[in-house]
Amino acid sequence: MQKIRALTVLLGFLFVISCSEQNDTTVTPTPTGTSTYNDLWIPPTLTGTTFNLTLAKSTKQLRTGSATNTYSYNNTTFWGPTLIMNKGDLVKLNVTNNLAEATTTHWHGFHIPAVMDGGPHQMIDASTTWSPSFEVKNNAGTYWYHPHLHEKTKEQLNYGAGGLIIIKDPVESALALPRTYGEDDIPLILTSRNYTSTNAFDISDRAYGDYQLTNGTSSAQVSLPKQFVRLRILNAEIERGYNLGFSDNRTFYIITNDGGLLDTPVPVTRVKMMVGERVEILVNLGTDADGASLDLMAYNSGQAFGFPGGEPNTSGNFGSLLNNKDFSVLHVNVKAATPTGITALSAKLTTNTYWTNADVTNSRTITITGGQGTTAFSFDNNLYGETKINQTIKLNAIEKWTITNNNIFGHSFHIHDIQFKIISRSSGAVGTHESGWKDTVYVPVGESVSVIAKFDDFASSTNAFMYHCHFSNHEDGGMMGQFLVTQ
Repeated sequence: MQKIRALTVLLGFLFVISCSEQNDTTVTPTPTGTSTYNDLWIPPTLTGTTFNLTLAKSTKQLRTGSATNTYSYNNTTFWGPTLIMNKGDLVKLNVTNNLAEATTTHWHGFHIPAVMDGGPHQMIDASTTWSPSFEVKNNAGTYWYHPHLHEKTKEQLNYGAGGLIIIKDPVESALALPRTYGEDDIPLILTSRNYTSTNAFDISDRAYGDYQLTNGTSSAQVSLPKQFVRLRILNAEIERGYNLGFSDNRTFYIITNDGGLLDTPVPVTRVKMMVGERVEILVNLGTDADGASLDLMAYNSGQAFGFPGGEPNTSGNFGSLLNNKDFSVLHVNVKAATPTGITALSAKLTTNTYWTNADVTNSRTITITGGQGTTAFSFDNNLYGETKINQTIKLNAIEKWTITNNNIFGHSFHIHDIQFKIISRSSGAVGTHESGWKDTVYVPVGESVSVIAKFDDFASSTNAFMYHCHFSNHEDGGMMGQFLVTQ
């Protein structure tokens, strides 16, 4: 299959026009898609300090005809409830597995002990409950939970197992920001799926879906008030990247990366998001006419060589009806403002203190390898092994990791346990859209990316954290390593 990928990328991208990392000059295109929309499903919320989650089979009416068999937490039919936590709280999560197979539940982006992390080692057997507990140490932001069982992650995610986590803290709470969940503070989980002739999910080796789903809704629409609104966006794809912007090319403002608030809002007209990445954006609808509409678009046509989903073919393992196209991910209808709506943008959000090269106590390089012929993608020519420790890090070390991709395809690189600062890209300056705390970073073709993080608080000589490509098909294929943080 890797040989097919290599040929597809090399041949297909010969006629794909390379675009810059941030394209602010794109002319306004007409949104593609349908004029018939379905109301966006908003996941319910769970709050408090004890969270009960039950993963089980379910069904959802996604298309005309038969309902589709899915997985969901708490019988939400596709995806799970949004968990709302407060920084500093001691929380307990009771995760019951009612599937007929094992699973895990990983708290993506959380700074917690490895034994609570929900990686491949924290298996939840069928008909059992796993009950991790920990202090919420992360900054306010948007995080998520999802299965992480080795060789089954793609399949279980494909069925819809996953959900968002919102963390609140005093710094974010003091700001004048939209935060009425489901009204002016909207969660958006972006993904796509393929279907068989009976409307079952196609869980074969195909990397990209043919049909866009936003919060598990096809052709999604939402009505939003004439004021600043906040969109919390997660790329929960198997592999596809998104180059997001609005159909009228308006400026919007990025206020968070993966790990919390940026120092100031960053104005953009496009933002690229790879699998596992989150951003929160503010968009001003205050000057729109009553009843106006616009689309949040994926401007995915003409992307640079190696962009996931940029292949031109429509069939085969790396083909999709959405490949190398611009398409709508959300149709927005503008409605009347709310009485307490936010009408002005805060100039200052927070003050982050980032690690720099001067703080680094150890450096290491991780090279993306494989991907040619029948060789699977890997790191440093090592495939994942359950007992294989690839890196050992001293507690409280401030490390610089350089991830090098001399390959034919871009990858989304995720490190468990920590939030890092991207300090350099070999292709040029780090984009302002990724200037904050990150736990996932895109490493394009032929590029090296350096990040700095401190590995503090949690050490174990036996319980490992993971680093991996967040394309779940690559992860399942062994593109994953383990690291210990030791005293």
